[in-house]
Amino acid sequence: MTTHTKPPLRRRRLGRRLRALREEAGLTLEAAAARLDLSRSSLFRVESGETRASVHLVRSMMDLYDRFEDGLLDAVRAALKPSWFTSYGVQDMGYTDAETEANRVWDYPGMHLPGLLHTEAYIRALFGHAHRRRSAEQVNNQIAVRRIRQQRLTGADNPLELVALIDEAALTREFGGPAVLRAQLDHLVMMAELPTVSLHVLPQRRCSPNALDGGFTLLGFPQPDEPELLYHEYVTGALHIEDEEEVQEAKLVFDSLRGEALSTADSMALIKRHADELSARS
Repeated sequence: MTTHTKPPLRRRRLGRRLRALREEAGLTLEAAAARLDLSRSSLFRVESGETRASVHLVRSMMDLYDRFEDGLLDAVRAALKPSWFTSYGVQDMGYTDAETEANRVWDYPGMHLPGLLHTEAYIRALFGHAHRRRSAEQVNNQIAVRRIRQQRLTGADNPLELVALIDEAALTREFGGPAVLRAQLDHLVMMAELPTVSLHVLPQRRCSPNALDGGFTLLGFPQPDEPELLYHEYVTGALHIEDEEEVQEAKLVFDSLRGEALSTADSMALIKRHADELSARS
């Protein structure tokens, strides 16, 4: 299977700043590349974040563009560092990298439960059903990374706000068996009490056409000049969309789904009812 990974967000952000500096200097890509002793394609890859920019190169750029930007070299050094989760041997399709930089997640995971709210037992059950087999070490590393990501929902430093829409059908899929699902549903109810978490269930009887188009995630960032990101994962890769019109269209779809979903209180009542039904069977 071939996967297509987006360059890390820090590199893409740095590339946008470098491109803006060049354009403010009135230089075309070809002219700047020639004076930097680069090919046009090499400079394009730096500005798109596909290639790492060195401190030496960015110093040369600031000299050429006659512009010193405070903090830019620190951004270069930060972009050169590997993402924190790579030390766990975990590779994804660019989502964890982007979520690490985000301060807001709007998640509609389609027929699944939100990954940020999974229990360890539920994660292990999901990996057991996945088409890609993982070793015990790989599963443990994935769980360790997930736990670190989840800590932002409860931590005071760099908190993450989560608004998640859950299809009711996802509440009934017994990965790992009834006991695992029951514990997972109880965990959803507990997490919904956090000020950073808002959960809404889309009841099956109100199935919206928009809900049939598959899951997607919208990420917002604390930097005012950082474009919001629309993330959509498919079988062999993922899309990272920053185009403003497409992001706004996705936000409208998300708002429409949220308008059709149950209130938080009614959502919790429905989740508890499904959990009680599982208990009654055991």
